[in-house]
Amino acid sequence: MSKKKDLNTRKCEEFDLICVGGGIMSATLALLAKILKPELKVCILERLGDVAQESSSAWNNAGTGHSALCELNYTPQNEDGSVNINKAIDICTQFEISKQFWSYLVAQGLIENPETFITGVPHHSWVAGEDNAKYLEERFKTMKEHFMFDSIDFTRDIEKMKEWFPIMMADRSTAEIMAASRIDRGAEMNFGSLTKHLYHILETKYDTKVVCYKEVLDADCDPELDWTLKVKDVKTHVIENYDAEHVFIGAGGASLLLLQKIDIKAKEGYGGFPISGQWLVCKNRDIVEQHNAKVYSKAGIGDPPMSVPHLDTRFIDGKRELLFGPFAGFSPKFLKKGSPLDLIHSLKFKNLQSMWGVFWHNLPLTEYLIKQISMSFEDRMNALRAFVKDAKNEDWEIMVAGQRVQTIKKDTFEGGVLEFGTEIVSSSNGKVTCLLGASPGASTSVKIMLDVLNHAFPDLVNCEENQPLLNELVPFYHNDVDEAFFNKHLKRASETLGIGYK
Repeated sequence: MSKKKDLNTRKCEEFDLICVGGGIMSATLALLAKILKPELKVCILERLGDVAQESSSAWNNAGTGHSALCELNYTPQNEDGSVNINKAIDICTQFEISKQFWSYLVAQGLIENPETFITGVPHHSWVAGEDNAKYLEERFKTMKEHFMFDSIDFTRDIEKMKEWFPIMMADRSTAEIMAASRIDRGAEMNFGSLTKHLYHILETKYDTKVVCYKEVLDADCDPELDWTLKVKDVKTHVIENYDAEHVFIGAGGASLLLLQKIDIKAKEGYGGFPISGQWLVCKNRDIVEQHNAKVYSKAGIGDPPMSVPHLDTRFIDGKRELLFGPFAGFSPKFLKKGSPLDLIHSLKFKNLQSMWGVFWHNLPLTEYLIKQISMSFEDRMNALRAFVKDAKNEDWEIMVAGQRVQTIKKDTFEGGVLEFGTEIVSSSNGKVTCLLGASPGASTSVKIMLDVLNHAFPDLVNCEENQPLLNELVPFYHNDVDEAFFNKHLKRASETLGIGYK
């Protein structure tokens, strides 16, 4: 049953689609919708004074184009020693879909300088110890046989590793057992810059603006107007009503808090636990310039996938940076600029079982988080020295990254389980969709938002007249991908974006 409207609130115009949150997800959804149907009336509401200030911000986001070229958590080892690459294939396909859409925008002249958001940086996996080296070699052999990864290279040779990532090989001896793999076509992403490009296109070509300083307090079902959003102007505190046929909630960690206020059955049992991140950032420009690589290693035994350590070349605001981490921290906020009461406000009677089940069945994760929070600066530097042996304290500093909310969902057997990917929660009629979760997140934003469109506007995605345009926008979507098809579009997108092909 819908709640009674406050007649004293100010009424705004009605929209076909309202996107809550000014990050990359809302930008991608709004732009896809407008390209497929330009006459749609779309509005984006953002609580802060500008877009891309939370999870999409370059300093708050991991920055790797997640295509499973180096992330070992996407290629688990089976009990018999073989390596399963099914998830890697799926993630790689989704990132290529994103690249295809971005390259379309560049080819159409809608984005003039792709180097402002994407840069070619080789992707490496690196491990120490014989067991880990055997795993990485088996991974290499398995991936080499698949056309998506057939350009992968592998070595146990320290001299070759010196060519790939020299600062990591300083002071190493040939007695150390190590192994590494490399794929040259990896991408470094500045999702903050990309997000601003997308909103610029929406504003200049499709007359769609982001309305800033607007905080969505509630969303109520109305039989006549579909949905009414109760919105507070953060600066004036005036309450307004925004009416929409469809609502998308893509407000990062805060999505859960708004979802809990909406009367749809699919929300039941969902909870979330906030985890903050920290990086070690290199201050020594000489060291930064010596490393041009993304190097991922293995998470510790019992550690969550989000903890995978990596030494990461980044390009932020036109400047090369070098980061190591991530290190987990804790804040009860669901956004970096959120409220300390977010976690408490998220606890509801219908998700307590899920929350307790996750806690009880994931005690090692709790232990990991406590250890991470208690780490000193020297502890973090010692973790870095597993990668860079001669790392000096004075060359590095701690920087706080963004907040992420680990999604928790109801489970029949355990009460609740952790959901490490992204999760679309939707009303039965698709009028409201909400995105929960994080990694691989922004890298796969185009595929995720096409799925949201399929929920909310199935006619746009599935109608026959839009298929030629969809095939031009994202050739891999709704099509089987074989070797020739993959290589053709990998080459085209990579060349348009100015990054490596193989």
